[in-house]
Amino acid sequence: MYFLFLALWIIFNGTFTWEIFWIGAVISAALYWFVCRFMDYSLKKDLAGLGKLGKVLIYVVTLVVEIVKANKQVIHYILTSKYEIEPTLVKFRTNLKKDSSRAVLANSITLTPGTITVSLTGNEYVVHCLDKELAEGMDDSVFVQQLRRMEKNK
Repeated sequence: MYFLFLALWIIFNGTFTWEIFWIGAVISAALYWFVCRFMDYSLKKDLAGLGKLGKVLIYVVTLVVEIVKANKQVIHYILTSKYEIEPTLVKFRTNLKKDSSRAVLANSITLTPGTITVSLTGNEYVVHCLDKELAEGMDDSVFVQQLRRMEKNK
């Protein structure tokens, strides 16, 4: 978090000089101390978050790959007039423990073309799919698998 504060200080100043850097280093240290003291933050939490960064980046790359694959499929549906699209609603449950993981899954489904999360109640999802083919394997998708791994490693 300290380095984030320092980077933002330098970016918002618009130029880099050693004077700006050292003033930013002092102000960032004071701000980091304040956050640790009064907002229940610590260096331990910083390091734990840094450990999760790799898994988050892998998840983002997977999301982008799935978005590209779904885009190709939706374009195929649009351009192929002989294929009849069969929209469907799918209900499924997941065993994700954290509310944040369930929300990330719902948003990932909605970001993927051809699918929209209609509702999320507890651990039950209702998803509208452009075609029944897009609904296959949604309850154990690559998103669910990666989020489970992220929850296990806390």
